[in-house]
Amino acid sequence: MGLLDAHVIPAVDGVAYGLLLFVVAAGLSLAFGTAGVLNLSHGTLYAIGAYTGAELGDGTWGGLALGLAAGTAAACAAGAALSAATAPLARRGHLAQALLTFGLALIGGDLLIQLFGADELPVRVPEALDTSVTLLGHRYPAYRLGFIVMAVLLAAFGTWVLTRTRMGTAVRAAADDPQMLAATGHSPRAVHTGVLAAAGALAGAAGVLGAPIIGPGPGTSENVLMLSLVVVVLGGLRSLWATLAAAVAVGEVQTLGVSVVPDLAPYLLFAAMAAVLALRSRFAEPATAQGPQGPSPDPVARLRRHLAARLRQRPREAARTGRDGTERRPAVTPGTDGATGASGDATSAAPPRGSAGAAPPPGRGRSVLAGLGRLPHGNAWRRASPLLVLLVVLIALPAMLDSYSISLAGSALALGLLAVSVTILTGYAGLPTLGQTAPFAVGAYATANLADAGWTMGPVQIVLSALAAAVFSAVTGPVVIRARGTTVLMITLAVGELTGAVINQFKSATGGADGLVGFPATQALWSGEGMSDESELYSYALVVAVIAVAVTLLVLRSPAGKLLTGTRGAEARMRASGHPVGRYLLVAHICAGALAGVGGSLMVTVQQYLSPADVGFEIAAFALLAAVIGGTTSVIGALLGAGLIVMTRDWVAGSWPGHGPLLLGGLFVAAVYLLPRGLAGLRGGGPSGPEPDGQPPEQLSSAPAPTHAGKVSP
Repeated sequence: MGLLDAHVIPAVDGVAYGLLLFVVAAGLSLAFGTAGVLNLSHGTLYAIGAYTGAELGDGTWGGLALGLAAGTAAACAAGAALSAATAPLARRGHLAQALLTFGLALIGGDLLIQLFGADELPVRVPEALDTSVTLLGHRYPAYRLGFIVMAVLLAAFGTWVLTRTRMGTAVRAAADDPQMLAATGHSPRAVHTGVLAAAGALAGAAGVLGAPIIGPGPGTSENVLMLSLVVVVLGGLRSLWATLAAAVAVGEVQTLGVSVVPDLAPYLLFAAMAAVLALRSRFAEPATAQGPQGPSPDPVARLRRHLAARLRQRPREAARTGRDGTERRPAVTPGTDGATGASGDATSAAPPRGSAGAAPPPGRGRSVLAGLGRLPHGNAWRRASPLLVLLVVLIALPAMLDSYSISLAGSALALGLLAVSVTILTGYAGLPTLGQTAPFAVGAYATANLADAGWTMGPVQIVLSALAAAVFSAVTGPVVIRARGTTVLMITLAVGELTGAVINQFKSATGGADGLVGFPATQALWSGEGMSDESELYSYALVVAVIAVAVTLLVLRSPAGKLLTGTRGAEARMRASGHPVGRYLLVAHICAGALAGVGGSLMVTVQQYLSPADVGFEIAAFALLAAVIGGTTSVIGALLGAGLIVMTRDWVAGSWPGHGPLLLGGLFVAAVYLLPRGLAGLRGGGPSGPEPDGQPPEQLSSAPAPTHAGKVSP
């Protein structure tokens, strides 16, 4: 009884914390499940309400009511503005939405700091609630009990609106069948705007009422967003009651779990998130392989389709076979597919990953698929000229820049390798990732610990760091490669956050929140002194980056790279012709992880220190943005995108101190709107296009768009 009595207060705290997360997550679930918007700025909407409520609250009931009205209205207006901002991206998939809303979150966070200051604001509540009451023999804050009551009433009111009113019927119809909704005279666009405005209002109201629990301050928006994503993933998008149960469970882990199992509590949430997503993707895999609707349960219909396919195949077989029974082979013209007579860019007509395209005829599938990866003919020097120009510029940089700018260029090379690894997964394998900083961190901490142990030879550090990151990616890969679309984003995000939790816990190897500093400098070769001069460090980073990029391009342009490209554009055909698609994706995931590990090793060598912020979620978003700026399939574009991000974050922001997040947010927004195909698309060679959603939002999955697999951008 004594043990149970000691945990009463944390358990009640968990209920209050969970109900707060439920109110926030209900808005996030509404935006994603109904409006189809993956809103990574939802935590900023909460922060708008929290800051507004804290500023207007004066310890009276009138101040609380005024703060609640103003905070809710401000977040509601921001949600409506978000609807207008995301409307042009409706056909480009959730990846563009995620980048746009993350950029808006950076802008909003900077503006809030400018308005309210960088310190955490004190929150004043009415005197009647600013006391404690006796609860099961313990003193407990009265405000938290009052918040529990208010959250339950808000949940009941929201459920009533969604299930018992015409407005709720229109919202549910917009999620299930927007065409039918339009046929009844309702505007899906108006419903879309109303849903995002309502989601913002919920987040704003939660911010005002929850400010005494999760107060307004640095890191509030990111913390609330991450926890809300966990709640949405665990609870799903179809039931508010399931979301409520998941929110209370998360709240209990955050409070009761810390007091009961403090060593495991940091890992429980994101481990549960990754496990749930992995199970959902595993059970959804048969549907992915058979098409969006899955195989027909009617055996008669299946038999009819089989007979019809055989009847259609007979005329083609007769046309290919002469009277003597020998096969007639069509002449193969240069630049065409020998099986179809189409151009080598065969995936332009192929169904996207997961679609139920017809399998190639027996004996010809591999020849068709071989055409998917055929490189366009042309002058090899012309294709290599952008890389050569970039290499010449990079070699000349030390003669043109000062020491600080040279160090930034070295950091850009490290981030560029991370961006190239994201390009491999997102552009070629069709696995958009928000967690590639996990192998990046493995490589970085491996290098720092190797240097601390006396292993200061650069080549040894690079090889061992890449190997450690490859092993890490091999362990996490089977979970990632089974998922598609938005589910991949969520799983990789969970993997990245779990890695961050491990970094904060294992202080003996990582230094925890303080990071690592003071380890010996890296030697470029087996003999010589450690490198300390910025020019030496940059030259070392450039040599390593050139070798890594050259190997990456050789692999991508090899038959193995062509097979990988074909898996994104025509996965169903690849599987039907006997290709082990899962094995291809796993190898790509491991190789991309090794490349990220090399980037992490370079970052440590160039910076000569390492902190958790260098391998956090923000860096993962930067790497994904760099890949999108480049065109998602352009290696050189990813490098240029990384350079642009580092220049904006460190060099341009240096001339406007305190506004780095604002500048970076503007870069996110501009890249999403102005470069829909990336830099590669500006010269007509970027195969990356819009990512149409192939799955309904409630499955947390959107299929990436088919790409022109025959074209490989440098």
